[in-house]
Amino acid sequence: MTEKITSARRIKGKVVSTKMQKTVVVKIDISTRHPLYSKPVKTNKRLKARDEIGVPVGAEVIVEECAPFSKEVTWRVVEVVKGSEGK
Repeated sequence: MTEKITSARRIKGKVVSTKMQKTVVVKIDISTRHPLYSKPVKTNKRLKARDEIGVPVGAEVIVEECAPFSKEVTWRVVEVVKGSEGK
């Protein structure tokens, strides 16, 4: 009965680049409020994720935080939400 239950962060994003082997670049859109003016501010962030599925550019995917695969790759593609699966 020594199960380790972890809740990894899951984020939805869009695949921007697939030029690396088994790695994709996913763009995440972030919406926050400005601290002084309280106006919504939109920013984006690009994450490198491990791709075992083989998703194409433009597909919406869900990425999950995991143990590091390399220096910059600490996310992995869990599932494809929108777009064709496979290359």
